[in-house]
Amino acid sequence: MNALIVVALLFVAAGECHSQAVLESDLEIAFQNAKKGIYWALSNIPEKKARLENDLIDDNRLVAKVKLSKQVNGIKIESTGYHMTNEITIKIYKSNDSLEKEGYLKKKEPANNR
Repeated sequence: MNALIVVALLFVAAGECHSQAVLESDLEIAFQNAKKGIYWALSNIPEKKARLENDLIDDNRLVAKVKLSKQVNGIKIESTGYHMTNEITIKIYKSNDSLEKEGYLKKKEPANNR
């Protein structure tokens, strides 16, 4: 009888491990999609607009929703990545100085005084 209980518990534990592995995989894909949105926003910082919103779609599926807003001395990016029924949101803040160092913004030329 005890052996039957141990075997049953092993099957339950194995099922839970498999479920957790599937969930972990789904969350990782949603996280990767959110990162794609972050990289897209960093590559598309508008010069004049204060806000930018875009949906990234691949193969007729929503991959990420991206929102970029300019802040005082920097930007804020919010990207929500999707995979199946999972969604993960990443928010990052970058200063204009760090954006220039990383090559996302061009350095502003000082005005010539004549």
